[in-house]
Amino acid sequence: MLKSVLIANRGEIACRVIKTAKRLGLRTIAVYSDADADALHVALADEAVRIGGPLARDSYLKIDAVIQAAKQTGAQAIHPGYGFLSENAKFAEACAEAKIAFVGPPASAIRAMGGKSEAKALMAKAGVPLVPGYHGEDQDPATLEAAADKIGYPVLIKASAGGGGKGMKVAESKGEFRDQLASAKREALNSFSDDRVLVEKYLARPRHVEIQVFADSHGNCVYLFERDCSIQRRHQKVIEEAPAPGMTAALRQRMGEAAVTAAKSIGYAGAGTVEFLLDVDGSFYFMEMNTRLQVEHPVTEFITGLDLVEWQLRVASGEKLPLAQDQLVLTGHALEVRLYAEDPDREFLPQTGRISHLRFPTENAHVRVDTGITEGKAISTYYDPMIAKLIVWDHDRDAALAQLRRALGETEIAGLVTNTAFLMRLAANKSFAKAELDTGFIGRHEKELLPSVPPAGDEVLMLAATGLLLSERTDSADDPWSQRDGWRHYGGSQDHLNLIDVSGGQAIHKVVFDYAKDGFVFHFKKATVAVKATLSSEGRLIADLGGRRLAAGFARKDDDITLFLDGVSYRLKQAPIAIEEESGEATALKITAPMPGRIIAVHVAAGTQVEKGAPLIVLEAMKMEHVLKAGHAGRIETIGCKPGDQIREGQELVRFAAPA
Repeated sequence: MLKSVLIANRGEIACRVIKTAKRLGLRTIAVYSDADADALHVALADEAVRIGGPLARDSYLKIDAVIQAAKQTGAQAIHPGYGFLSENAKFAEACAEAKIAFVGPPASAIRAMGGKSEAKALMAKAGVPLVPGYHGEDQDPATLEAAADKIGYPVLIKASAGGGGKGMKVAESKGEFRDQLASAKREALNSFSDDRVLVEKYLARPRHVEIQVFADSHGNCVYLFERDCSIQRRHQKVIEEAPAPGMTAALRQRMGEAAVTAAKSIGYAGAGTVEFLLDVDGSFYFMEMNTRLQVEHPVTEFITGLDLVEWQLRVASGEKLPLAQDQLVLTGHALEVRLYAEDPDREFLPQTGRISHLRFPTENAHVRVDTGITEGKAISTYYDPMIAKLIVWDHDRDAALAQLRRALGETEIAGLVTNTAFLMRLAANKSFAKAELDTGFIGRHEKELLPSVPPAGDEVLMLAATGLLLSERTDSADDPWSQRDGWRHYGGSQDHLNLIDVSGGQAIHKVVFDYAKDGFVFHFKKATVAVKATLSSEGRLIADLGGRRLAAGFARKDDDITLFLDGVSYRLKQAPIAIEEESGEATALKITAPMPGRIIAVHVAAGTQVEKGAPLIVLEAMKMEHVLKAGHAGRIETIGCKPGDQIREGQELVRFAAPA
């Protein structure tokens, strides 16, 4: 067995590998960029080495720096995690040259599957079924368009060297093919330094089912069953589950054996995933092979009772696979969701900011949390905005779904916008509960899923106001003159708060209340409600609202308030005065940058009349292109940017002329 391992990654996967390696008695070494100097994976490791600046290209993607860190610390192996250098054949070769074990497949296998076009040619020779498409070397736009015309629309344009939904676009018709092709190539070049694409038939309602394979250097290879990853947005996975609902034993065996054939055909070793599209008639087609550990590997671990990272380390040490195919047993059902700093109500735009409050459900036999983030840490523009993975297991799918809803309801993240409430709506969706799955699920159910956070009603306003008032009492406990407890030398004790519903469209609410001896009495248009409540130091708010008892989470930083209720994070802000005159039309007349980034394209000019929904600006941020659209019809007055500009968050990009 190896004695030491360096983890050439960051975030939750680095933490995950460190924990398993320590359990096996290995010495662990972390590498970090300037942006990650105080990150959790650095604190967990036995030793840590700085390898460069905050940009990935200046640190985690620098092969020489990672190899030098391994030599400097005497690491016997390097685990690449996923992303960054995990599927880089040159990195695997550099490890071999340095006589350091690479915890992954041989460079030849990475190279064989590194290009989607080349991989599909190999799979065709191996007899693995493929989706009709063009996987050739000729990248002339005319050639690619002719291929799309022959395949028939809609077609999928996909980065040949890509993954994670980057460089992937759908052209619904011939008229939009060139624009989508250009966009896919730009994203592919930016994300993978390779703008080659392939073109395939876009299946109407396929499921995305992938097979976990594992091979050793002694010729053994097994499949560890399947995962269904059909719930996606922008071709990125949102919910993963294992096993795939509705999978028959015969189909599982056929897909598993096809995956093993794919792995053996390239001399594979280690953990890998063979991804298929599963059509409604039971036909399946090879998409690609990820020559690394997958983000969603925990669901496979839950249903098999295995630690896949341990298997990786054992195989990298030269050991045989611990189990044969007939010794593998599938038990129960597992689901995984990815908690992201993103705004589902604004087309899932990534968010940046500092996490001011963080509570995860307690881990147990049914619930697991993989994260590299702690309270007080920031989500930056440098890396993927994933905060954590929440994984649950139970004896069947219905019970596992109940576990997921419970776990999401116990998750509290404040300081920035997250997708927690959106995930809760997905988990509670009736069609999802019935396993009516395909890759278009989110788009088809968008009206049920969005907006993910409803406007704050009276109940939410009462709880938020109560939490705020109780927290102010605690803050001023040593100063009786600053206590907001309703005491008056004369007259009544009615008061009010102005709360802005930040997550519900910036609506402003004047919350009127009286101080009572043991609580508050709130006055709304249709009701008067007496409230008694307690607020713990951990932010647990227990309230009796006119005889109805509720429990909620409460977090406050200055005037920013987050109330966690039934899996929804309501973000509110205390305003000292009513500010209606400062919102509304003035905000609607301008479009600002939702995050820092680079301007790719400007589709309008000053004086142009546009309709609601018209594309105005294409912004590149976090390696993805985001189209900013007109929120209403009107005439463009000024344009505040041009292609190539680096812009800051909140910068004004477009201003509309004021209506006559």
